[in-house]
Amino acid sequence: MAAPDRSAKVSLIEEDRIFTLLDIGAYGLLALEYDRCTFDHLDLKNADLSKKTFVECVFRDCDLSLVQLECTSFRVVRFERCKLLGARFDSCHTFLIAFTFDQCILDLATFHGLRLKGTKFDRCRMRETDLSSADFTNGSFAGSDLGAAVFDGTVLEGADFRGALNYSIDPSTNRIRKARFSKDGVAGLLDRTGIIIED
Repeated sequence: MAAPDRSAKVSLIEEDRIFTLLDIGAYGLLALEYDRCTFDHLDLKNADLSKKTFVECVFRDCDLSLVQLECTSFRVVRFERCKLLGARFDSCHTFLIAFTFDQCILDLATFHGLRLKGTKFDRCRMRETDLSSADFTNGSFAGSDLGAAVFDGTVLEGADFRGALNYSIDPSTNRIRKARFSKDGVAGLLDRTGIIIED
């Protein structure tokens, strides 16, 4: 007797659902659009989410390392405690793109060239993350580890860096007017000038 075709039960749009590992099993996320859905404790490493749309969704405690995001739409999406190693957000569809990150691991992720005004990266690990040529006006990197993150031609006006660690931002190649920094983090703005800061 043939196994039932579970894919036939999946509609093109899923709304107001909570997805756990039991829900997706070996079939993955099959719908094209997810509205107001929650994805909880999913292993989506290397998953292909290309051309899918997520609207007002939450990803919580998920592993999305090396996920494929070609033309993926994220519209008001929140990531909580997720692992997003190497995620190429620069390949996403940019129309109405909006997301927030809370306590996520974003090492080696790429946001190159994106307009992400007001985006919050709170208490995230963002080592070697590419933030070049992107616009983070009024965004927040509060409490985040930005070791070896790339800032080049980045708009950071009004951004919040209070409590952020290990960043190196050249004021001559980035726009940082009215950005907020902790006193003990000012060295990250001067390290490329050769200035020696002593206690």
